[in-house]
Amino acid sequence: MWRVYKWDGHYIMGELLSKHSSEAAAIKAAKKKINFDRTEKQKKGNETLIWLDAKNSEPLGVIIKKSRG
Repeated sequence: MWRVYKWDGHYIMGELLSKHSSEAAAIKAAKKKINFDRTEKQKKGNETLIWLDAKNSEPLGVIIKKSRG
């Protein structure tokens, strides 16, 4: 399950916007609601993070998928 979070002024994972079954759908929804400019994908253990940044590298949100096992 891919989860799209928006920065709320204090936390990057501040506000849960939506949940999706595919990465493409999550990125499409984030583009509509957050309007980011760049992405950076990071794999950390059983977690996949896609950081959403503005042109000036300001963090706007994150897409997270936690995998099992």
